[in-house]
Amino acid sequence: MPKSVLSIIRIHNELLGTYGDRGNADVLAFRAAARGIKAEVVDISYREALPESGDIYLLGGAEDAAQVLSTEALMKSGIKNAIDSGATLLAICAGFQIIGNSYYAHGAKCDGVGLLDMETVPGTRRYVGDIKVHSPWCESDITGFENHGGQTLLGKELSPFGSVISGFGNGDGQVDGAVDGNIFGTYMHGPVLARNPEFADLLLARATGKILEPFIDELANRYAEVRRKVIN
Repeated sequence: MPKSVLSIIRIHNELLGTYGDRGNADVLAFRAAARGIKAEVVDISYREALPESGDIYLLGGAEDAAQVLSTEALMKSGIKNAIDSGATLLAICAGFQIIGNSYYAHGAKCDGVGLLDMETVPGTRRYVGDIKVHSPWCESDITGFENHGGQTLLGKELSPFGSVISGFGNGDGQVDGAVDGNIFGTYMHGPVLARNPEFADLLLARATGKILEPFIDELANRYAEVRRKVIN
């Protein structure tokens, strides 16, 4: 029987909410409701068991200490089971690093959750500023704000989320993020889904398995267009 409510799980927001990425959940819930899709946003603390019945899981940005705590909790969770069962995952910045094989925190190498075949190493500088990416997953360019010190190296079989037009992305200035099935990772804050409604709809379509009814939010579309124009 189809689920009556779309479950949006905001993972460890008390740890991974540094850069306003919690707003991604609100955007998803709003755009789902606009199509008559009932949605609920559920905050799961790192001290709580992560439910495996969610439809969309969200990971945000954080500083090193919070990132490590979140990783330790996720390693004990059933996040992989949820993804294998068809759930969609959006991971931003520190959350993106967490789901790889390894990353660095406080100068030390840390094991990641291993959902994506990639590793993050210390970069040559701090990567800060506006970023614009061309992604094959969206018709329009995607924009955001990045602030990280890691360089993410993708495995040979792992596809990037998009090619960098302006900014640093994974640290090489060439590509940003990664995609594998229903897992989407990126360094873009913003929140990225508020700045890019088309990306939000992509995740909703993946999570529901449906072709979404058209929904035009003129304010959101105008804001997305302005951001695309001002980032060269």
